[in-house]
Amino acid sequence: MTALTYIFVLPLLAAVALAFVPRAYSVVMRGVAVGVTFVMMLLAILVFIRFNGAEADASGFKFVTTIPGLGASSLGIVCKLGVDGINVGLVLMGAIVAFAAACCSREIRDREKEFYILLLVMTGGILGAFASLNLFFFYFLHELALVPTFLMIGVWGRGERKNYATFQITLYLSIGALVALVGLIALYLQSGAQTFDIPELTERLRENPLSAGAQRFIFPLLLFGFGILVSLWPFHTWAPMGYASAPTPAAMLHAGVLKKFGLYGLIRIALPLMPGAAQRWMPILAWLCLGNLVYCGWVAMRQKDFNWLIGYSSVAHMGFVFLGIATLTLVGVTGAVVVMVAHGFLAALTFGLSGYLYEQTGTLEMSELGGLLRKLPFIGAALVMAAFAGCGVPGFANFAGEVTVFFGAWNVFRPVTVLACWGALMIGAVYMLRAVRTMLHGELPEKWANVTDAPHLWRKAPFILLLAALMLFGCFPRLLTDKISPSAGVIVQMANPVLEGNLRAEAAPAPPKSALAQGGGEAVQ
Repeated sequence: MTALTYIFVLPLLAAVALAFVPRAYSVVMRGVAVGVTFVMMLLAILVFIRFNGAEADASGFKFVTTIPGLGASSLGIVCKLGVDGINVGLVLMGAIVAFAAACCSREIRDREKEFYILLLVMTGGILGAFASLNLFFFYFLHELALVPTFLMIGVWGRGERKNYATFQITLYLSIGALVALVGLIALYLQSGAQTFDIPELTERLRENPLSAGAQRFIFPLLLFGFGILVSLWPFHTWAPMGYASAPTPAAMLHAGVLKKFGLYGLIRIALPLMPGAAQRWMPILAWLCLGNLVYCGWVAMRQKDFNWLIGYSSVAHMGFVFLGIATLTLVGVTGAVVVMVAHGFLAALTFGLSGYLYEQTGTLEMSELGGLLRKLPFIGAALVMAAFAGCGVPGFANFAGEVTVFFGAWNVFRPVTVLACWGALMIGAVYMLRAVRTMLHGELPEKWANVTDAPHLWRKAPFILLLAALMLFGCFPRLLTDKISPSAGVIVQMANPVLEGNLRAEAAPAPPKSALAQGGGEAVQ
């Protein structure tokens, strides 16, 4: 058993244990949730630090382990975990965000037992999905993490439209998951590999690619199934309303971590296993991502509620990842993964801060706020830094990822890149800086005279941690890119059949001279 096993199993075991704790011990329940996620975070940091020195298996994955007793080995359903450069940063980001979300759960005042159980199940499910090397558990664990999202919004959500938001997010994400499931089942059946093991399936289809007809059928299912889960425009409308209605920890975990599952699925499964279809669909994806970057940015400029604004901002940032994936280049895909990690920290930070403001004021209507920087120096400063990170200011991880995506896209989709730069630099800056000006500067209304800043280090800890992660990977992006690039290079080679064919031809041993002499006439012909 490796550290990955404990990262996956601990929150699920803790959720089961909390089921036997009496409801009166709410402090104990919160302590268990915070303590377990803290241990997970330490283990994820350890895995990330030891990644470069760890030994990889034949498929390039490290810390590979199989959990006995889960699944049915006779059917090829085995709970196998492992990480490479693509998902090791996502596991680290997910564990840090989970700890921050547990620390920000003070707003939950009723049915705390059920809430912390769902929070731990959601955490274990999504981290297990990121680390899973089995196609069955890859999908199953995502669904295990997705169901608590619906329940959290419906039971602990806020606002008059929380029931409608619950219905909408359940409908959209269920349809997206169902479409992706059809694509995954078709991929399994068409591959003929008779296994759900992702490395084995990848190697099988690398040697014996799917037919063009099968790829044309399966790839759109995965693209739009996963795309709906990620809020690809125009299937994005569930996200802003869902996040605006969700309790703070649920918004932090879903927007920050769970939403990256669809992007990870595209990179891990769709691109390398169906390269022919990927080549045809990537130009379409590149133009669709402008809907995220430009249209959703415009809509964000019109928002009056801060949660709605950062909800649309979250959708807009997904456009960078889609653009990086669409390039099918090493630089672009590497930048896409960096943006995924950076946005996870940023989304958790902004929703955590908005939750604190809502706890203090009871509203997130920006017109009713103002001058809060005087009363909330720490929270206000953290919010300004989050706004700068969202605008792509150098020194934050978002800048490193976004500029890498633009470099990768420039020679492939130049008009799209120009429009994307405009959307990122101009539109994003307008709505984020205007929100900061409206809420934090100007006159302080008398009704907010009694609001209090984060009173002690424990309340500040989740925000400090998320900001530190953004700045660490912003100032030292090679901590991520040096891990991502080798694994991204393999995926890019598989997604570009001509490139991979050339590399294989270069690597193939030269035939003996006698064979060349005997077959020379045929070769000339």
